[in-house]
Amino acid sequence: MNWLLVVVGGMVGAPLRYLTDRAVQKRHDTVFPWGTFTVNVSGCLILGLLTGAVLAGAASSHVQLLLGTGLCGALTTYSTFSYETLRLAEDGARFFAAANAVASVVAGLGAAFVGAAFADALWA
Repeated sequence: MNWLLVVVGGMVGAPLRYLTDRAVQKRHDTVFPWGTFTVNVSGCLILGLLTGAVLAGAASSHVQLLLGTGLCGALTTYSTFSYETLRLAEDGARFFAAANAVASVVAGLGAAFVGAAFADALWA
């Protein structure tokens, strides 16, 4: 039955990713992939918070499967991040390609850390 939790989470995460990406990108008139950046950093924050909650005993492994593996797995997208970064570099927007790579890693790790720290402060 664990697989069903992952499927349900993914059924929410995938359309949420698409709709968020489109809404964010529509607001920014730039080649920088703000939509993908937003969903990836948001997913890192959610996953950090969730991991902290699970470690503190405030959330179960079932919640982790539903939200962590399912929702966050479908919400975030390493493949689109990679493709968009490569496309930027190939199109001559090397600064934006480098900025996307560096900012995505730094912001993603930072968001995961903030989420875990918040969960620790909340449930410790």
